[in-house]
Amino acid sequence: MTDDAALTREGLAPDGRGRVLLLACGALAHEILALRRANGWDHLDLRCLPAILHNHPERIPAAVEAAVAEHRGAYERIFVVYADCGTGGRLAALCDRLGVEMVPGPHCYAFFEGNAAFAARAETEFAAFYLTDFLVRQFDAFVWEPLGLDRHPELRDAYFGHYEKLVHLAQTEDPALAAKAEDCARRLGLAFERRFTGYGDLERVLAAQAARSR
Repeated sequence: MTDDAALTREGLAPDGRGRVLLLACGALAHEILALRRANGWDHLDLRCLPAILHNHPERIPAAVEAAVAEHRGAYERIFVVYADCGTGGRLAALCDRLGVEMVPGPHCYAFFEGNAAFAARAETEFAAFYLTDFLVRQFDAFVWEPLGLDRHPELRDAYFGHYEKLVHLAQTEDPALAAKAEDCARRLGLAFERRFTGYGDLERVLAAQAARSR
């Protein structure tokens, strides 16, 4: 699991001037920290909410609202590093009400591939099941076990019978992770495709946030 506590706060300025808090899904922690290091975005701090909220999207808006209330006074600006993520527009409405920005798009699969590119595939790829690098690493904890497939493998058809392939949207070039993703496809009885995306739109939107506070 991602160690959310270790990734919570980095270099908090006492007066908050010029500093931006990235309030993010824990599933994005490694990618955000990699981009932060690579680009020298030392004025961007990171606070991760538990990645397991990915499995309970109805809880995301309340968790984000509480975190914004907790940290707002210490920062010049807060940027929410979630897309809609299954909240049915509730997260966007909350961010509008709170006056904070968020990552555009329906979910992390889309913004890693690029929202426009993902939307262009929608009509022909509706039978694809997507995994990011994080979800490949945490496949058992976030997919296999929560769905009960470790105890009842016969449920496979009920959950995945309408899927045709598993697509690994890869943020990194990692042969071991690619092999694990292919094994996830085998376990689900799906064809496998690996598609390297890098950081996609996530890098672009974080770069824009970083530039605004320079």
